[in-house]
Amino acid sequence: MIGVPNEILPLLATSPSSAAIDWLRFNIFDHISADQIRYIAVGNEVFLKDSFYAPHLVPTILNLHIALQTLGLADSIKISSPQAASVLSTSYPPSSASFDPSLRFAMIPLLQFLTETKSPFMVNLYPYFSYINSKPEEVSLDYALFRSEPDRTVRDGAFEYSNVYDASIDALVYAMEKEGFGGVTVAVTETGWPKSGGEAANVENAAVFNGNVVARAVRNAGTPRRPGVGVEVYLFDLFDENGKVGEEFEKHFGIFGLDGVKAYGLDFN
Repeated sequence: MIGVPNEILPLLATSPSSAAIDWLRFNIFDHISADQIRYIAVGNEVFLKDSFYAPHLVPTILNLHIALQTLGLADSIKISSPQAASVLSTSYPPSSASFDPSLRFAMIPLLQFLTETKSPFMVNLYPYFSYINSKPEEVSLDYALFRSEPDRTVRDGAFEYSNVYDASIDALVYAMEKEGFGGVTVAVTETGWPKSGGEAANVENAAVFNGNVVARAVRNAGTPRRPGVGVEVYLFDLFDENGKVGEEFEKHFGIFGLDGVKAYGLDFN
């Protein structure tokens, strides 16, 4: 997966598609062969972090898609844009979920493109944030870590949810269905759990969370709304980030420490 920085979206959006071809060649294909690339991720959490760039998102995607078509790569390399889960104005219960109305001007064209090109909706999803920003009776630690007992599940209509991860994915599914785009798949482009620096941030919980995420992906577990439909997922992060700004826990998502030593293994049997 290759990322396109938010800062260059205005340039790629307003330039002819030949500029997108040049950008792809000089920044990507001169360094790595096309058959090693699965996705181009345009921007990162544009709707959350950089609303200035939001109007440029879909035009950039379309120009890059034309460029890939010209290069004969549009079928093998898919384009999407990772978004924060906060693109939903309502997410609980999942069946009530809907997109933030202020984002519809860009969200609907994005969903249309994803439908036409059979590309996934990319989302950065962190149950840890749901846990620390909610009351214990709303999101318990067990519910965030896939450890809910049968009598502590959350019922939503015909479905039962035993963890935040599944509920959050299905909230996106419901929101897309309400807009008429129920065929779009979901790819979780970031998820993880910190191993220090915050409440419930420790190696044991990080190993439990990431291990469960991987186990679900390996067996294509799907979600209550889409059972048996595997969710492609990328763990965050490989290494700790000591230079990262923000809360202390944000520096400690790495499976490996700054010294390159593995902090924990992933048991997903």
